[in-house]
Amino acid sequence: MIGINIISVTILLGILIFVHELGHFLAAKMFGVGVLKFSLGFGKRLVGKKVGETEYMISLIPLGGYVKLLGESENDVIAPEDERRSFLKQHVLKRIGIVSAGPLFNFLFAVLLLAALNMVGIPTPSSDIGDVQGGSAAEKAGLKPGDRILAIDGRETATWGDVAKIIEKSQGRAVTVRYLRGNEEGETTVQPQLTMAKNIFGEDVEAYKIGIIGSSNVVVRSLNPLAALWAGTGQTWAITELTALSVVKLIQGAISPSTLGGPILIAQMAGAQVKKGVMPFVFFMAILSVNLGVLNLLPIPILDGGHLLFFLIELVSGKEISVKWREWAQQVGFAILILLMLFVFYNDIMRIFS
Repeated sequence: MIGINIISVTILLGILIFVHELGHFLAAKMFGVGVLKFSLGFGKRLVGKKVGETEYMISLIPLGGYVKLLGESENDVIAPEDERRSFLKQHVLKRIGIVSAGPLFNFLFAVLLLAALNMVGIPTPSSDIGDVQGGSAAEKAGLKPGDRILAIDGRETATWGDVAKIIEKSQGRAVTVRYLRGNEEGETTVQPQLTMAKNIFGEDVEAYKIGIIGSSNVVVRSLNPLAALWAGTGQTWAITELTALSVVKLIQGAISPSTLGGPILIAQMAGAQVKKGVMPFVFFMAILSVNLGVLNLLPIPILDGGHLLFFLIELVSGKEISVKWREWAQQVGFAILILLMLFVFYNDIMRIFS
């Protein structure tokens, strides 16, 4: 079990880190900036090879990676003929492009992974009714367990998500439901009611419902490449919104910090997904890729988001942030990351013992 977890998380993080750093690498090359190192992992170099001016290597600590650019630091000694290829000598928009390319590649990678899954076919809850709540609008309209909802107001409902979305967007307006019962089709009018429900964060929210519960049945739809790419883009956006909202809820206190997890939890989840099959593992990789993209955009110094914040200030003010302030911010950002890492490790260990 532990072996599967270690192997799966190594593959998972290795691919995601490679994709992220590849974004920085390719953007730097496109803008003519020299790249000195491309490393998967931090710390001591394990293996590597120098090709041209770039040293490609795998380092000891597999919890990240980095691309070392020419002239990335104020203290770098650069030959006069290489000044134009120095990172810090580039226009601020080019520097923004290079830094933002890492998270962007994580989002694009998620789109491609989800598009591939949509082409193969993702098992999705069907539009079959599993149960009807007593006294609900659905019961009054004559809907019964086992009915398959074919369309609502003329819009086809192939999945349970389609059903929920259309009912919610009705805003209480009566809707026409076409359903299949056995071999016979029927049609009825249902008036959605505003009810209190729990969202995924456990908060009480108002939502329009008709009083039906989905069944355990699933459908598998295989999409053509163009439709799959469009679906993958929409799914990536939805995961991005959910991830960003989770960060906000965490700051607001709506989500307990004890839910945060680190490498141990990721390894456990990766191992569990591998046991379920290739598709669940790929789906998990897409989710984690989005998470990596969002977290790297947080305005914390030392992360991509912190660098982007400095560059945006420079773009607006027309002046670079002083070296003193940047160094101080980097130290603060590094301390924050160390504390966060210790905290998630603590959470992981407590989960194991509990």
